[in-house]
Amino acid sequence: MAECPMDLINELFLRLAATTLVRCRAVSKPCFSLIDSPEFISSHLRRRLETGQHLMILLRGPRLLRTVELDSPENVSDIPHPLQAGGFTEVFGSFYGVIGLCNSPVDIAIFNPSTRKIHRLPIEPLDFPERYITREYVFYGLGYDSVSDDFKVVRMLQSKLKGGKENFGYPVEIKVFSLKNNSWKRVYLMFEVQILFIYFYYHLLPRRGYGVLANNHLHWILPRRQGIIAFNTIIRFDLASDDLGVLSFPQDLYTEDDMDVGVLDGCVCLMCYNEFSHVDVWVLKEYEDVKSWTKLFRVPKPESVESVDFMRPLIYSKDRSKILLEINNAANLMWFDLESKKLTTVGIECDSSFTADILVSSLVLGCKGDPTEAQRRKEQMVPKSNKRDGFLSKGFKLKL
Repeated sequence: MAECPMDLINELFLRLAATTLVRCRAVSKPCFSLIDSPEFISSHLRRRLETGQHLMILLRGPRLLRTVELDSPENVSDIPHPLQAGGFTEVFGSFYGVIGLCNSPVDIAIFNPSTRKIHRLPIEPLDFPERYITREYVFYGLGYDSVSDDFKVVRMLQSKLKGGKENFGYPVEIKVFSLKNNSWKRVYLMFEVQILFIYFYYHLLPRRGYGVLANNHLHWILPRRQGIIAFNTIIRFDLASDDLGVLSFPQDLYTEDDMDVGVLDGCVCLMCYNEFSHVDVWVLKEYEDVKSWTKLFRVPKPESVESVDFMRPLIYSKDRSKILLEINNAANLMWFDLESKKLTTVGIECDSSFTADILVSSLVLGCKGDPTEAQRRKEQMVPKSNKRDGFLSKGFKLKL
């Protein structure tokens, strides 16, 4: 029987989901080498981003991850938390098929749910005594730096103890992890940024502590606090320069009492809440142009919820007539029709402990282990160590 040309196999494999490709690595040595190659991983990701195929909804629970195919919601897969240590595991960020996991500020990992490949970050000590730190006072961010071709994790702490010789207000520590270097480094703030932390932002909702990625920057909102903090502020961290700065937005929103930041279709967006009535969504169409902020749509409060405490737009439908929204939690995933202004429940079953994000099916970080190793051992009858643990990220190019 004639062998199938590798260029044809390559084209076929590019159309498959990452979970299928993990199994295909066991077909033959050439298939194994092809699927694990940096060039194929990059091409496969590019195809997913261009076509929108094999997109998934990631349901994030404190003890369980669940993926639901966006086009076929009946296809559900449960994934135990690989970082589980008996308590709750936080999940932050989702980019190029990779998510961040955290048990504590010193127990962090990045994980690809499609391939089950995990990379545990080296322990990085805290600069503040632990008694002044709790997980509610930690900001996390996961992003891909397109300039240096590198995945990065940002950890930002704010101490509960005010003051010090070199500090006023409540001290902040920012450290950045580079996957390429597998190491952390400290980031020092300019004075004009330090003064933002003269107040203590203890009342952040948990998900507001997770940075959202757009235009090579991670974004968080520092909310106003009536009688103490006059204005809302959006801070942004440049993944290329490691600079923390401020993103401008309409002055009319400076004193909004309840506001959140997100990303829609690659653009920064703001959600302004009237919890018992509606949510207004603003979008920054041109990143550096404050005049391009536009109120894109208003979402009425669904009858199925008492109030809207949290809402995040996740993705446009393929015909761009609808937007998938998470309202309060993943139990309320709804399509919002931009023309009729009506909400339709997606119908995914989960409880209110789950939150949602969009996950791309990718091979980024590589695959877990070598599926052909067992067969080679059996054939050779000689024990050998597994010399291959999949592809991490060294030398990996994601230029799209």
